[in-house]
Amino acid sequence: MIPLESKLEFSEKEFTEVQSLLEEHQFALGGSWDYEHGYFDRSLDEAQMVWLRMPFAVINGAIDSETQDLDAKIKLGQPFVLKHVYNEGLDSEAQVSTLGGLMNQFQEPLDPDAEVESKWITKAKDVLAEVEGRLLH
Repeated sequence: MIPLESKLEFSEKEFTEVQSLLEEHQFALGGSWDYEHGYFDRSLDEAQMVWLRMPFAVINGAIDSETQDLDAKIKLGQPFVLKHVYNEGLDSEAQVSTLGGLMNQFQEPLDPDAEVESKWITKAKDVLAEVEGRLLH
């Protein structure tokens, strides 16, 4: 994980404003969000192993996708780049189960915090600069 400096860190914005703008820049709300915090993620490579991640904390209101309650105000955290190296092929540790097939479709990464090459850090900084230009004006 490589932390990046950003003018967005500590800025407070409406969740829907940030989400809408970041979606224009190919970010998605990461799957590990909850009512109090989350991440906007953008893949930087075609293999989807290198990610630019923008954390946020809810400071007022709530985020609830099931009720479409998205009136939250958020504070953005320090963006970072991370790389997940996945095992290609079959998982030798996998166990067959009907319910597991519905819920556990993906293998654990071989290295969830692999070394990030400098080209991805440069690309992440470029994407971040574009987003800063839009969100801060």
